[in-house]
Amino acid sequence: MSMQLQKTSSTAWLVVGLLMPVALLNYLDRQMLASMQSSVMASIPSLGEAANREEMWGFMLGQFKWVYAVFSLIGGYVADRSSRRVTICSSLFVWSAVTWWTGQVTTYNELLLARSLMGISEAFYIPAALALIADHHSARTRSRAVGLHQIAIYLGIIGGGFGGYVAADPDLGWRAAFTSCGILGMLYAVPVLLFVRDAKQKDHEGVPYHSSPVASVRELFTNFSFILLVLYFTLPAMAGWVVRDWMPGILRTQFDLGQGEAGVAATLPWQLSAIVGVLLGGWLSDRRSRTNDRGRTQCSAFGMSLIVLAILGMGNASTLSFALAFLMLFGLGWGFFDCNNMPILSQLVRPQLRATGYGVMNFFSISVGGLADWGFGRLRDQHVPLSVTFGGFAALAMFSVILVLLIRPTPKTVRQEDNQ
Repeated sequence: MSMQLQKTSSTAWLVVGLLMPVALLNYLDRQMLASMQSSVMASIPSLGEAANREEMWGFMLGQFKWVYAVFSLIGGYVADRSSRRVTICSSLFVWSAVTWWTGQVTTYNELLLARSLMGISEAFYIPAALALIADHHSARTRSRAVGLHQIAIYLGIIGGGFGGYVAADPDLGWRAAFTSCGILGMLYAVPVLLFVRDAKQKDHEGVPYHSSPVASVRELFTNFSFILLVLYFTLPAMAGWVVRDWMPGILRTQFDLGQGEAGVAATLPWQLSAIVGVLLGGWLSDRRSRTNDRGRTQCSAFGMSLIVLAILGMGNASTLSFALAFLMLFGLGWGFFDCNNMPILSQLVRPQLRATGYGVMNFFSISVGGLADWGFGRLRDQHVPLSVTFGGFAALAMFSVILVLLIRPTPKTVRQEDNQ
């Protein structure tokens, strides 16, 4: 390997390493609220004393996602037209400031506003970060690089799962947790700004680096495989967000667990399994894609098949042990799914549309996830059995397996990636 290749490789992995703490904070700041539900409700009377408090909680979770979804479109387009590094740093600083303020709210309306502002600021990060990683890594390492970044997300969710214990501690509390995480994020924005670098981009086939919003959307949605990827990315999100946001409450009520214990049980097993999934799935996808253009979609389809089985199992689990076992299976499948979405997108669109394309995917996926959070809250208030709700989620995930197998990567794009 030449000295230049060694330098490029080191820079590419350094970018992943520097972004991992950002990804951790991105999901830690979101996930804490789910595991602190009881404490937050108890400290905000307008929420905790409401007759429809579960629906209000679900609406608050959903509102975050709807705002996040809309601004993902803007965030992705901005990251493709400007510095991905500056986009990432600005997003980190602003959402960390909002995290700090969340620890100061005293009413339900203030909490809604804080979550909306967090949705706006966090929406700019993921499309820019994954596009930056894809820019620095060729097809030979792309799934593994994205997988490492996703591991940081899982660690953030795990950390958020322990938030119930922090919230229940009289010497700490949920407000101190949000305040501390906010300050930490604002401080970390400085080294990210100093040491993360944008990758050099080249035009492909005479296509200009920048496109208008209308031209970008037209280019994406005239690509049938991109439409399939959007659907594939969206349908499983209903189950994914419900598991992430509601599982602490489900386990707490179904199996009579404490707030802290439920938060850890709902996050630790499936996030640790997801880490195994992204490591195994990333390695396998990168390996298969060298000889098979559809290697990534096939690996992702395998992961989605595991998710189908896991969702059915979670909806019918009669004991805590069975519920945790199916959560672990869910995490394993989710890891295969998670590490391949941006690499598959990179096989379908030119580099200058990666962040925009992922922003579009986020828009549809998280919008549906927000509806799922709100709808699930209503179903909980109406005592609809979990087996019925999760059965519907499993059917959507099963359909997604068919969708991803219909995706056809662009062979020319794949060859260009291999030569990067």
